[in-house]
Amino acid sequence: MDITSIFGIFFGLFCILLGQTMEGGNIGQLMQVTAAFIVFGGTAGAVALSFPMEDLVQAGKELQVVFFQGAINYNEVIEKIINYAQKARKEGVISLESDAKNETDPLIKMGLEAVSDGADPALVRDMMETLLSRIETQKAGAAKVWESAGGYSPTIGIIGAVLGLIQVMQNLSDPSKLGAGIAVAFVATVYGVGLANLIAIPMGSKIKTKAKQNTVAQEMIVEGIISIQAGESPTLIERKLTAYLLDKKPEPQ
Repeated sequence: MDITSIFGIFFGLFCILLGQTMEGGNIGQLMQVTAAFIVFGGTAGAVALSFPMEDLVQAGKELQVVFFQGAINYNEVIEKIINYAQKARKEGVISLESDAKNETDPLIKMGLEAVSDGADPALVRDMMETLLSRIETQKAGAAKVWESAGGYSPTIGIIGAVLGLIQVMQNLSDPSKLGAGIAVAFVATVYGVGLANLIAIPMGSKIKTKAKQNTVAQEMIVEGIISIQAGESPTLIERKLTAYLLDKKPEPQ
């Protein structure tokens, strides 16, 4: 679980609502169904028009990463690769075929299968780097979806504000209807700006940050699998992979 993501979104909302209360308002004043339909529905429509279904689905999947994937433990990645290296050194690379069937990481699984099949080292690297590139593209697309939502929502909020003011202008002769129109106008703006700056844009940034962390781990995996195929000693492989961590501290789960 990513505590910073959960804390960030709830703390931000809490402070805003607390400020509203301290100014003499109440949370109910911010609950406007009409404004929510305009801003959230309009933003969703704009995003759906902007991206293919693949990116939209991936953006939804990345919510699990944002809120529930903890920090990557690079030491565990190294340890897993070293275990495979030791087995390959003792029993031969063909013994890794059974491990590939039980491996959950798609990059490691592909690498072990290719190595145990005796594929050319250049081909193994090319296959793994192609998959790595594909994963990076998916992550970038998901981040772009959320960032785009953050770009659209303030403008949709302004549309909601204008619609509310139109309602006000049409009912100047009936004071009883003015309040609802003004409420929609201001609350729609709040929803639009809040959605952008408290949720959408920060989630896009978090997806990109975690994607960079994943890329480091995946590059370690590629280098480790190629080294196993080359018959390098587990000790040498460990040194090579540890070099990736010289500019960062491994973080425990």
